[in-house]
Amino acid sequence: MLTSTDFSGLINERFFHNFLPIPASNSLKLGGITPDFELADITHKRPVRLSDYRGKQPVIIAFTRIFTEKQYCPLCYPHIKALNENYEQFSGRGVEILMITSTDRQQSEKVVQDLGLKMPLLSDRACGVFRAYEVGQALGAPLPGQFVLDKQGKLRFKHLFSFLSPNASVEKLLEVINQVAS
Repeated sequence: MLTSTDFSGLINERFFHNFLPIPASNSLKLGGITPDFELADITHKRPVRLSDYRGKQPVIIAFTRIFTEKQYCPLCYPHIKALNENYEQFSGRGVEILMITSTDRQQSEKVVQDLGLKMPLLSDRACGVFRAYEVGQALGAPLPGQFVLDKQGKLRFKHLFSFLSPNASVEKLLEVINQVAS
């Protein structure tokens, strides 16, 4: 399923840096603190630092594949929409979702507008955070992955891409959040 037949902007520096397949090899340990980062929140037009959430609220870090503002990964597009449609369920439980994409600011602004995103969409154009979390890459973009951090910032759940299970479902993430909150 293609989200568009417009492939302009697909071949760029990011494409070549992420072209060769590197499988997800995440060495982050459950119960440990994950790498801190600061990225631009395109949705709310502000910088976001992961460590600012420590001691305040649980966080879901949702890495996603968006190739350009016109081309979404067909396995990630439904996941992006599902997280956005269920954003209030997460925020109502005191959880923030930080969706991270490798699209640049301009492309990300178009994604926010087109999808009516409520959750923060963070732009990691250089893919440094994707690499720090070891989610892997293939065919021009980093692979998706989801990480649930508890209120203290400790890793409680991670889901890495596979063709059998490309993304953790909304139901699974809510289940993990319920366990983390109790």
